[in-house]
Amino acid sequence: MSDRPVVWMPRRLSAATIARAKRDYDLILNEADTPGSAEDIIAMSANVDAMMPCHSEHFSADVVAKLDPRLKIVANHSVGVDHCDLDALRGRGIVVTNTPDVLSDATAEIAMLLMLGAARLAVTGDRLVRTGAWDSWSPSFMVGKQVTGARLGIIGMGRVGRAFAEKARGFGMNVHYYNRKPLRPEYEMGATYHDTVESVLEVSDFLSLHCPSTPETQDLMNADRFALLPDGAVMVNTARGALVDEDALIAAISSGKLAAAGLDCFKVEPGGNPALSTHENIFMLPHIGSATRATRDAMGFRALDNLDAFFGGKTPQDAL
Repeated sequence: MSDRPVVWMPRRLSAATIARAKRDYDLILNEADTPGSAEDIIAMSANVDAMMPCHSEHFSADVVAKLDPRLKIVANHSVGVDHCDLDALRGRGIVVTNTPDVLSDATAEIAMLLMLGAARLAVTGDRLVRTGAWDSWSPSFMVGKQVTGARLGIIGMGRVGRAFAEKARGFGMNVHYYNRKPLRPEYEMGATYHDTVESVLEVSDFLSLHCPSTPETQDLMNADRFALLPDGAVMVNTARGALVDEDALIAAISSGKLAAAGLDCFKVEPGGNPALSTHENIFMLPHIGSATRATRDAMGFRALDNLDAFFGGKTPQDAL
């Protein structure tokens, strides 16, 4: 019988990640690649020493209270940990890690795609060409909003926010940001700091959300805050769906307060919000911000690095 740690991987991660996990651990892999339910998590905890979940597996306080003492570490395959009750897990002596750093550029790329696609009416343009409905042209046809030289507001200037700001500078955008505290000059790179969300909204021709989902940021963008944006602004969200009041977003789109929006995340996932789909100036993607081959490998390896450190008697670099 093997004396190697047993690891449960509830979702099918990259091939390279699976191969490395099988090399170093006794791996239990969910070949069906379906989200692990609360019942699955609780039942599996009696059979494994570690879990490598995604944000689709929810470790609520109720679930954590029922976990078997055998489980020692939850090495998340994600940066965000809003699916984990960290206090409850710590209270049970379970180490929790995440995968920062490695997905910043991929997520920032998706934010740029959404910003450009929303601003330049990509949904309508694609539909016209794809359905054969493009049968005319005029100077007033498909006129969108220009990104170059515009003011960009960023809420949350962590790794992804900084990566997005760096890419936006390539378009000559004037970067403004709100963060819990100002960045050091070498990270700020000329961006203008605002000490309130409201202040940065007032100058945001384009707005991009890059903050975590916490009780304090639930519905961060609500009706009152949409009203503070310049008329015809464009909002992008690649962080978490919980940050946006979707009814308020639809109202802002319908009134013309927002010219467009780009969304990679929603209140309900998977599935999204059907009401958003009736607006072609909302450009939507199915939460694929980190979905590149290189990033998926890097995320899996980062999670495995944390497991290796833990079972090697060291503190994982990404312990929370």
